[in-house]
Amino acid sequence: MKKFAAALAIIAMTALPALAKGYTISFNQIVEHPALDALRKGVQDELAAQGFEVSYNIHVAQGNISTANLIARQILGENPDLVVSIATPTSQACAQVIKKIPIVFAAVSDPVGAGLVPSLEKPGGNITGTTDMSPVDRQVDLIREFLPGLKRLGVIYNSGEANSVSIVKALKQVCDQLGITLEEATIANSAGVYQAAKSLVGRSDAVYIPTDNTVVSAFEAITKVGYESKLPIFAADVDSVGRGAIAALAVDYYQMGRQTGEMAARVLKGADTAGMPVETLREFQIHLNPASAKKMGVEIAEAMLKRADKIVE
Repeated sequence: MKKFAAALAIIAMTALPALAKGYTISFNQIVEHPALDALRKGVQDELAAQGFEVSYNIHVAQGNISTANLIARQILGENPDLVVSIATPTSQACAQVIKKIPIVFAAVSDPVGAGLVPSLEKPGGNITGTTDMSPVDRQVDLIREFLPGLKRLGVIYNSGEANSVSIVKALKQVCDQLGITLEEATIANSAGVYQAAKSLVGRSDAVYIPTDNTVVSAFEAITKVGYESKLPIFAADVDSVGRGAIAALAVDYYQMGRQTGEMAARVLKGADTAGMPVETLREFQIHLNPASAKKMGVEIAEAMLKRADKIVE
């Protein structure tokens, strides 16, 4: 009986190695805005739900690439059990500096194009994660449901963000196929967002805002132009609908955070990032903002209201 009890004790000790100690995770996040903040919370909630005791080092680069690089070096010195990098610039910064600590990235639109992994199926190194590549074809179709006569679509993005360049390239291909002229307005920092939005007034029928961290961080400036000029604004992330966009068919970033947290949990339990394929959120949601639509001169059909996953009041 004593031998049996001892055997059970050994099994119990070996069955729960991941939860027997506390872990340290360092976050490197490019900027604070609702979508990325919701993603970070999703990671933390998922790990808590799985019973992990985690101490977090949270770093935000405030949209500055040089700061993101400095943070990556600081994280290397912290020597955490895992690094979670949120958005493309911070993931690139971490990948360049951190070679032995596992990295799980999130909200990276084009991990291959950004040089993070050689392929989505076989990352092959100490880094993997989740991609939020926008379904731009479906998003343009959604805009056309609101505006069937759409001929000119504006887009605002930071040409220095690799993820945004990839999205706009895909967006242009879709627009070309549909005979829509894509009107581009590029910015270098959030201070230029308002003027970029103003520049699209009169030369676009609507504006599409991609998952560009610099632009989204100043989304209220775009909404202001939309209200003033009756220019319909559509977003590629659902959190921006609550900030004034008419609609979005997009990733729920909190749910992406939960999925990223699942991957982080597997790594903490011993899984090798090299063999963990990059994951995409399987379900996209439609969020609507009827009040913004009215202010921008757009009517939402009853059928669209019934299809929505969430209506912002």
